[in-house]
Amino acid sequence: MAAALTARAAETDSVTVIRPVTAAYTIEAGSSHIADTYLSPIKYNGWHLGLNYERWQAMKFDPRRWVMQMQFGVSGERALNYAGNAVMWYAGIDFSWAMMRRWKPAKHLTVGAGGKADLNLGCMYLERNGNNPAAAKAAVTIDATAYANYNFKIGRLPVSLTWQPTLPLTGAFFSPDFGELYYEIYLGDRSGLAHCAWFGNYFRLDNKVTADLHFGATSLRLGYSGRIESTKVNNIVSNHFSHAFVIGISGEWLSLNPRKPVSRNPRIINALF
Repeated sequence: MAAALTARAAETDSVTVIRPVTAAYTIEAGSSHIADTYLSPIKYNGWHLGLNYERWQAMKFDPRRWVMQMQFGVSGERALNYAGNAVMWYAGIDFSWAMMRRWKPAKHLTVGAGGKADLNLGCMYLERNGNNPAAAKAAVTIDATAYANYNFKIGRLPVSLTWQPTLPLTGAFFSPDFGELYYEIYLGDRSGLAHCAWFGNYFRLDNKVTADLHFGATSLRLGYSGRIESTKVNNIVSNHFSHAFVIGISGEWLSLNPRKPVSRNPRIINALF
């Protein structure tokens, strides 16, 4: 019995665990709705465009239970007031890294939940303003995130449906005082610019639903991406909403070390299912 157990342990140790990378490159287009009282009390509506990169992979220390996700995106928006005679522009960069514990409650269903570190940088610019034409946006937050992935078929076409919401829990964000010029900040008035983020003064909900249509080695990704962001501090209220249609490509890539041998029956652990 001892010899059999030793042989079985040696066989298990020799199994190579392969963790493929699930990556996606997407473009999103939709509507933008902006209201920032530092720049104007008027609401602006227009279009939203974005480019995004997303990467999933099972963690090396416990690939069956833990996964990581990295996201990077850039976005641009152009919005008009009700009269159509004033333009507000927005440009932003988002970067995040998450680690989630996952479970498999059903054969084709995988769910996961965990934490995320998030960095958001952006700037709003209102052409018609003289003294205060721009409003900088910056936030570093710790978020709660989760996902659900369900695999099914439409006829003979395999489809992976994924839903992921993200909600910040705490962090810090930038905001000047009401009416404070950025020139004053440049001259040295820098007190009270950083604020602790919590649900009472900083709320953001990122919601994404995507479907990967697996036509072959490369899949077509279609979906929806929405963001609701609202801040209230220093008598400045900022509401920034966007809704967008997502289209892009996704696929899995393997990275093997030629110096390490691969067993005959490697264990392939996908990050999403």
